[in-house]
Amino acid sequence: MDKAFNNLLKYIGKLPHTKKEQVYQWIKRYVDPTSSVGGRLINEMRETRFKDGFECPHCASEHVVRFGKINGRQRYRCKCCSKTFTDTTNTVLYRTRKGDEWITFVDCMFKGYSLRKSAEIVGVTWVTLFYWRHKLLTALKQMDFDQFEGIVEVDETYFLFSQKGQRGITERKPRKRGGKSKHRGISHEQVCVLVARDRTKATVSKVTCMGRIVKTKVEEIIGSKLTSDNVLVTDAWRAYKTYAKEKGLEHYRIKSDDGKHVIKGLYHIQNVNSFHSRMKKWIDRFKGVATKYLDNYLAWFLFIDSRSNENTKHHIKEFLLTSFVFEIAETYDSLRLSKFKMESLFKQVI
Repeated sequence: MDKAFNNLLKYIGKLPHTKKEQVYQWIKRYVDPTSSVGGRLINEMRETRFKDGFECPHCASEHVVRFGKINGRQRYRCKCCSKTFTDTTNTVLYRTRKGDEWITFVDCMFKGYSLRKSAEIVGVTWVTLFYWRHKLLTALKQMDFDQFEGIVEVDETYFLFSQKGQRGITERKPRKRGGKSKHRGISHEQVCVLVARDRTKATVSKVTCMGRIVKTKVEEIIGSKLTSDNVLVTDAWRAYKTYAKEKGLEHYRIKSDDGKHVIKGLYHIQNVNSFHSRMKKWIDRFKGVATKYLDNYLAWFLFIDSRSNENTKHHIKEFLLTSFVFEIAETYDSLRLSKFKMESLFKQVI
């Protein structure tokens, strides 16, 4: 037995990295069964999702009773709308039979593996994993906070509009390897991502508009999170000046052309610019992101950046639990056929 075991270890040692990872994930399910979705995690998900009591996901009624089991999972019935549901209804796990594989996949996401490499490890196709990824991220981007505290740094960054993966593009010639804008500087070929971040690291990072930011979009994205106690620090773009004045906020403008990057030793936009740099570098690894999915990737980066990119069992479980508690109605078809909401504006200017 010892000789066979030693031979097995030698054989595993000669395997390529992807196969070793596959063996590791397979063994982990048996050595540590409490980490499986079918074990403790599904119970934690139920407790987190229904922490205020059971509620029907169809009509929000609290008049719910147990109604047998289906595929080993508890089923419930709403007395108001008479519809049935389970703990996973309207979550990323709804109608899936591969609970354990989700944990393996999230582990691969944290390790930065490509979809094709993850597919070899998880044991499903990379196309399926693409939709798993976006179901998770569609839920994750619902994470939010109430208000900013103190100094709030605001600045925008830009990505070239991308229709990656879309067939039958007729309004322009296909780009090769991402391509370049036809116009110099910032134009309506570029997608504006507004980032606002206070000194406690509470952060908003969202696709805002096509081209230059305007004050109405600033209000739309972060207006509800600002109070009169906040101090706004931005670059010299006039939209921020007008917005801060109308909002009655104390405002400091960082003008790069005069070489002064810090005012009074306290007011600067270095934190948000550093966030931009890390975000761009992280997104570059995907070799281009379709604009219609960009908000999903921004939510993903925001989550892992706030955890210092650490790949720990706690963070993997937190990622899953956070995704599970938010209800989603997305299906593979709705994700595949989704449209970028500002795409019509883009088509008008190219």
